[in-house]
Amino acid sequence: MGFIKAFSGALGGTFADQWKDFYGPKPGVPATAAIFQAAPNGTNAGRGENTKGSDNIITNGSKIIVPEGTALITMQDGQITGLITEPGGFEFRSDDPNSKSMFAGDGILASTISESWNRFKFGGQPGSEQLAFYVNLKEIPNNKFGTTEKVRFFDSYLNAQVALLARGSYTLKIVDPLLFVKNFVPTQYLQPGAPVFDFADMENAAGEQLFNEVVGCLQNALSLYTSDESKQNSIIKVQSDQLGFARSLSTVVENEYQWKSGRGLEIVKVAMTGLDYDETTQKLVDKVAEADAFTGARGNTYMQMAAARGIEAAGENGGGAAMAFMGMGMNAAGNMMGAVQQPTQQTQSAQPSQPANQDPMAVLTEKKKLLDAGLITQEDYDKIKAQLLGI
Repeated sequence: MGFIKAFSGALGGTFADQWKDFYGPKPGVPATAAIFQAAPNGTNAGRGENTKGSDNIITNGSKIIVPEGTALITMQDGQITGLITEPGGFEFRSDDPNSKSMFAGDGILASTISESWNRFKFGGQPGSEQLAFYVNLKEIPNNKFGTTEKVRFFDSYLNAQVALLARGSYTLKIVDPLLFVKNFVPTQYLQPGAPVFDFADMENAAGEQLFNEVVGCLQNALSLYTSDESKQNSIIKVQSDQLGFARSLSTVVENEYQWKSGRGLEIVKVAMTGLDYDETTQKLVDKVAEADAFTGARGNTYMQMAAARGIEAAGENGGGAAMAFMGMGMNAAGNMMGAVQQPTQQTQSAQPSQPANQDPMAVLTEKKKLLDAGLITQEDYDKIKAQLLGI
């Protein structure tokens, strides 16, 4: 028992003329609001059976609009009595046997919400007065996060341990309004005349809890994002990959705090607005950028060379060499270092041998100049590069 559907979609046509009074979302609600009151709209005259006309209290005969991108939840004595997730116009009738407590529509939420409804549905016939709230089903923007201490993790693509401070924001989506209201929203936001539940409100303790949980998950999320070598994900890429890193962060917060399965919440996009590397990480990132600029598309060889430089930097700082060698095959490392120190006779005939301790990048840069000047051939240059890099 609850609602009778009058029409689907937006309010218009004949119904716009007939419904002089109806309930709709409270005006002026910010985009960061998650749950807010239904409020009376219209001329406040000719209500018919609706004799209350109070904020977020509907009665028999009340007409109510559910806009696109919102869900309507009704409550009685702290229990959920009705749910509408499809847009349209509805009339509340607690005593009509043809009325329904739930309108889930045919969208992607239908099966999930139906399962939650069976867990939380009201066990009886609702009364003639109901509290009515809207739940925001759109992406909720501008949820900020930031670390005050350096996050440390192993970047598989760079083949080294990195450390950084991170700050940014994420968009959030309520994918199950029933779970969200039942398991996460404090009761102070579910009362007559309740304030708006706004994630951007600094006084919202629930929003602050999400902030703390996201910050606590950043280290594992960054590690997860950079652990798949086949995708060549790296900390260098994270600022431009909002969806990819969001999947990693969402996976970690679900594992740690059950955001989706327990609260009906999901992270959609993440925007890293700032990454402050420590000195060792910054040097490594700069070397990788040099390699990318030099070749246009850095392959496995340049990854090995960057790792070798990470080893060298770690040795100068008194440690970390063992960590830098992780994931780097000994044959590959030996070939690379041996090629630098022992040029073959074939290359020596094309070009005078180089000192064993000379920087491979400097050598290649110099040979590229000779190639551009026509003093050596492309074949000579390729042979030199192959020997220097061990390929």
